[in-house]
Amino acid sequence: MEAVIKLVDLKQNLPINESVFNGLRQAIIQGIIPAGDRINEKEYAERLNISRTPIREALRRLEKEQLVEKIPGYGTVVKKITVGDAIEIFKIRKVLEVLATTNAMHIMSEEDYAELRELLERTDEANNNDDVKLVTELFGEFNAMIYRFSKMPRLAHIVTALSEYLKRFRDISLRGKARRDKAISEHWMIYEGMRDRDEERITLIITKHLDYSKDNIIMEMVEGEARDGR
Repeated sequence: MEAVIKLVDLKQNLPINESVFNGLRQAIIQGIIPAGDRINEKEYAERLNISRTPIREALRRLEKEQLVEKIPGYGTVVKKITVGDAIEIFKIRKVLEVLATTNAMHIMSEEDYAELRELLERTDEANNNDDVKLVTELFGEFNAMIYRFSKMPRLAHIVTALSEYLKRFRDISLRGKARRDKAISEHWMIYEGMRDRDEERITLIITKHLDYSKDNIIMEMVEGEARDGR
């Protein structure tokens, strides 16, 4: 509960409803509130010293995102992210990330390409130093940078929201050096494909890159379930 309370930062310059929704959403995505756990409106309202209305509104929005579900006679519980969910998310990501990347490569300036290259060099350095946390953060920055350069903010919002569902599994899968090496190599290939304005090569690289990421995340999900005895 304490970890969840920290995420629901009511000191932010945001409406209470937004702070509660954002905090609960991150707690679920990060696995702080695990699948199957019941979210008690009264308990959370008391701990946050707020009325139950923002909690209720947040749960309604989370239900629309299919992160929670109402069980008659029991209450609202956190839904499990399934292998099927992961497969669906990656199918959508393939289409949208190819679109963002190919759109970006046609409008990026030399300064933009230099910024992307500098980021990849920093990622190489972090990986050589075995700084897993920094490498993971820089991978996120690589994607965010391409979305920014694509000048397609709605697409960026959709892909980012989808990716968050699987963030904790991705972060775990990147602890292995071989996985990080391969991902960085693929990011460099995406960069080179963008420089050459080669849409066919970009599509192939991104498809393989996301397929490999999907397989690693699914493996982590299955192994995690086995460890938990589910």
